[in-house]
Amino acid sequence: MAATIAPARGEARSFATLQALAVPLAVVAVVVMLVIPLPSFVLDLLITINITASVLVLLTAMQVRRPLEFSVFPTLILVMTVFRLALNVSATRLVLLHAYAGVVIQSFGHFVVGGSILVGLVVFLILIVIQFVVITNGAGRVAEVAARFTLDAMPGKQIAVDQDLNSGLLNQEQARARRREIADEADFYGAMDGASKFVRGDAIAAIVITAVNLLGGLAVGILQHHDSVSVAGNTYSLLSVGDGLVSQIPALLMSLSTGIVVTRAAGEDDLSTNLVGQLSRYRRGVRVTALVMAALAIIPGLPKIPFLIVGGGLFLLGARLPAEPSTGEAAEPAASEPPNADSPAQLAQQTAVMPLELELGTDLVDLVDRARGGDLLERVKALRRNVARELGVVIPPVHARDNDRLGLNEYAIRVHGVEVARGTAPRGQLLAVGKGIEHLPGEETRDPAFGGPAKWIPIDLRYRAAVAGATVVDRSAIVTTHLSEVVRRHAGELLSRQDVRILLDAVKQDHPVAVEEMTASGLSLGAVQGVLRGMLEEGIAVRDLVRILEAVTDQASSAKDPDSLLEAARIALGPSIADLHANDGVLSAITLDPGLEQQLVSALQLGERGRFVVAAPDELEHIVASIETMAQAAEAAGKAPVVICSGRLRPALRRLLHSRLPRLDVLGAAEISSHVLVETIGVVRRAQPAAV
Repeated sequence: MAATIAPARGEARSFATLQALAVPLAVVAVVVMLVIPLPSFVLDLLITINITASVLVLLTAMQVRRPLEFSVFPTLILVMTVFRLALNVSATRLVLLHAYAGVVIQSFGHFVVGGSILVGLVVFLILIVIQFVVITNGAGRVAEVAARFTLDAMPGKQIAVDQDLNSGLLNQEQARARRREIADEADFYGAMDGASKFVRGDAIAAIVITAVNLLGGLAVGILQHHDSVSVAGNTYSLLSVGDGLVSQIPALLMSLSTGIVVTRAAGEDDLSTNLVGQLSRYRRGVRVTALVMAALAIIPGLPKIPFLIVGGGLFLLGARLPAEPSTGEAAEPAASEPPNADSPAQLAQQTAVMPLELELGTDLVDLVDRARGGDLLERVKALRRNVARELGVVIPPVHARDNDRLGLNEYAIRVHGVEVARGTAPRGQLLAVGKGIEHLPGEETRDPAFGGPAKWIPIDLRYRAAVAGATVVDRSAIVTTHLSEVVRRHAGELLSRQDVRILLDAVKQDHPVAVEEMTASGLSLGAVQGVLRGMLEEGIAVRDLVRILEAVTDQASSAKDPDSLLEAARIALGPSIADLHANDGVLSAITLDPGLEQQLVSALQLGERGRFVVAAPDELEHIVASIETMAQAAEAAGKAPVVICSGRLRPALRRLLHSRLPRLDVLGAAEISSHVLVETIGVVRRAQPAAV
């Protein structure tokens, strides 16, 4: 077996080496052809290769679905153009030296044009006109416009990618791939704009080379070989025209390939499939065309048989095409008996409270209408996938509906029937946030998701805002981003026991022992739900569910109260929690004076929802105010502060601070790993007694 694999690997390596060297060697050989004479047989072989390569390029251009699938085409145009010019030089050398340039050129000079110099020149000039005036000129203009529009649209496309990334429609890998595709598209059309000039120059060079061959051949025949004017003209003119035709046919194929590539719009299939499918989509048009062709046969003086054959064949083709898509309203299927609106099932469904609802004002309904270009539902689906990957839980489906009690441009987000957020997304407006918005005209507002300064601007100022450095967000992205923040903030509330059961069933497939031990320890589904909810409420992902289950199972042998189980799970994930809040490995911490911390631990009491500090209101207010002042000072200095205390005190202290400082995280001392450096930015001490 090893002896068989080794030669196979050696062959693959040799093929890869040959493939890497093939193109550079071919380019060098083309340059050498310009100065070294070639035998006529080699010239025949190279001319055949030139025609074959041009046909292959044309067929490839017709098969690609998107121009970027043939991204090497601009460089290929340059190489093929130089190759044809090298063949022209080699053929000219043989024609002038030996009055013979191989069988291929001689055949094109005698057989293709019937040995007539005049016919050959006319055919050659017609090919030049077709290539130079029609195809090359049009393809060059299309490439120029496409390059300009692609570069102009590049900032908007980049902004759209950022919006899709922020709203959850794309992940990081997909966003990077999309940005790379946008950059490659701009580079491709810019290169095609320049490559079209190669094709144009090739057509001009063909005219010049043919004229030089004609004059040079006459001069050589008359002055060096002492031929008569008629003999020299007949010999060298046919060879010159044959050389021109041999060069212009591949050049015409390359020009046609260029036009196909630059005019190719994105589609799901290749050019042939799209062309036939779109032309034959409507059989009514095919049948009418067939009748018109048949009617032309009736006109006196016109040949009847060709029009009747074409018309009859087209009519038979139209009869075999599928029926046209209906433009009117689709016929409603025979509906079954409508459900009774007063039945218990229907009443229960109508009165049920949805876990997560998105209510839209009248002017925002178009965001969920796919027929009008609305993509909000697709963005919400992507948001659910991203939240599942980020937090480790699957949020319930978002129930979107219109609400005429909202403002025209307003939307509201409800969690378990309670409105938790509201915002606006005016039609025809974009939200500009970040740098440079002070220089933009528009209505000042606040970012509905994060609360930062923002400004509503008209859609036509999108590019101006991008140049100013602002991030521009469309209406769908505004709603989706706001919804994503609400979901992350209320992830704990949205986690039901059914969701926990689904998560445990998934863990049981790969780690059955962890679930079995948890059940044997007496932990209920509600206890696990409480731990997961507590972690989600503090912004901690529960993706590592196996370690969480193992930690709470071990803790259940000594204590099963919610705070103890939560602290055990947090300690198990301590390193990841500390890394989440550390900045370059440094944790900016607010700590408690040891005496104060011991006093608070002694004042702990266990209630129905966990531990609480029972102390004088003035003392608690002093603690909260001191931490708030230190946290604000740290944030003003560009730091992200946290509070560090003992694990026993941590849940009660967080409950104390949450109402005033909901975004301030409280960490237990046991959660701090050794690779994180703790920088103390403030120490909370006891309140000094008032002077009498």
